[in-house]
Amino acid sequence: DRHPIIEDDVVIYAGATILGRITVGARSVIGGNVWLTHSVPPDSFITQGREERSSPSER
Repeated sequence: DRHPIIEDDVVIYAGATILGRITVGARSVIGGNVWLTHSVPPDSFITQGREERSSPSER
């Protein structure tokens, strides 16, 4: 299968592109205009130019 797996409570902003058989972990945020080509663990915050992981209590 070539489609991504989007877990629960994920927010994907406008213009984001998620390519391939990757997993976006639960409670993650994918920022606008991001090209995502690798899996990210739960609670990730992905924006252009950086990747940040935080616990739910830090948001």
